[in-house]
Amino acid sequence: MSRAVAIVGASAIPVGRHQTADDVALQTLEHEIMTRLVVEAVRDAGVDKQDIQSLVFTLPRPYTRQKYFHTFLMGQLRLACRGNVMEVMGNGMTAALAFDQACNDILLGRANVALALGINMESAVSATEHMMSSMRTTGDVDFHTSAGFTPIAWYAMDAMRYMHEHGATREQIAAVAVKNRHHASLNPLAQFRKPITLDEVVAQRPIVEPLGLYEVPPRGDGAACLVLASEEVARSLGRPYVLVRGRGFCHDGSHQISDVPNDMIGFTAARQAAQDAYRQAGIGPEQLDLAELYAPCTIVEVLVSEAIGLLPHGQGARAAAEGQTRLGGRIPISTSGGLTSRGHPAYVTSLYNYVELAEQLRGRAGERQVKNARFGLATGELGNYNAALIHVMEAVQ
Repeated sequence: MSRAVAIVGASAIPVGRHQTADDVALQTLEHEIMTRLVVEAVRDAGVDKQDIQSLVFTLPRPYTRQKYFHTFLMGQLRLACRGNVMEVMGNGMTAALAFDQACNDILLGRANVALALGINMESAVSATEHMMSSMRTTGDVDFHTSAGFTPIAWYAMDAMRYMHEHGATREQIAAVAVKNRHHASLNPLAQFRKPITLDEVVAQRPIVEPLGLYEVPPRGDGAACLVLASEEVARSLGRPYVLVRGRGFCHDGSHQISDVPNDMIGFTAARQAAQDAYRQAGIGPEQLDLAELYAPCTIVEVLVSEAIGLLPHGQGARAAAEGQTRLGGRIPISTSGGLTSRGHPAYVTSLYNYVELAEQLRGRAGERQVKNARFGLATGELGNYNAALIHVMEAVQ
């Protein structure tokens, strides 16, 4: 199709604790947060409310009090749409799929303006309840769940394998956390903004060896809204916008951890999806100016950065320790602070990745601005990158 999609507006709340416990007299209501973000994002875009013909929501957590959230919010917004109004679900890829579906509605001509939006509330739910739910929903009931595997355990095994195969050190992998916290210190949307040192990262209590507290994602609440439009509409607004240049998806046929012998740290789905996205965009990884990666742990950022061609195979941890992925380095990665410091409200995490690219590629990232940023990339994943969804973006001034 000849149509193209652009990001023209964005809004988000700082990642953190927003959910209120059941016994609190004054409750934080999800729809009050979300309606405000829609208004802010639409104002940022400069479009008219009646132009919006599709809204694609991330499925809220089961802890969200208001069910059928998408149609309830339509009533709050007093919107009537002929394109699509729906919720999508895809585990960690949920928000990336919402963005992708909103793009599709524009590409198919169902809408000229579409919203990708969602809210993730979980911080008032006990860690025990959340972890039991996470193990049961992410794992294979015949193996992972009964063995007590958690998602962090998958990544810890990746780290051990990577250190064994490539001689990477614990400190090199931990350097990713230091870099991300520095980026987060410059981001008003980040959950944790106090700078940390390498010694502090290494000294933290282990979560699953060799990953410590600062190398895994915190729990938190978040909400974001992106306004997408056809490129024709984007041009008519007379403002900078971000063009979606390429898209790639791949599922490798496994569930979290493959039961078929394979390269467990190769992230083949990410590699294939990236190749497709680059081919469609007409660029190579060497032309990227920054990347926002869905990387729940330090080791995941290392592995996916190698898989998508940002860094040489086996050199990702060393490159992070040398400062190559830091602001001002050769290829800044996770300029928002990444999942370990910006935060990881799982069902909307990828929306924050797109918000960061929208800010960077429109030259609005403030102290963390990548100079003359033209091309950026965002990744989404399922479990342990058994599947990847990747978008390549371009700045249009």
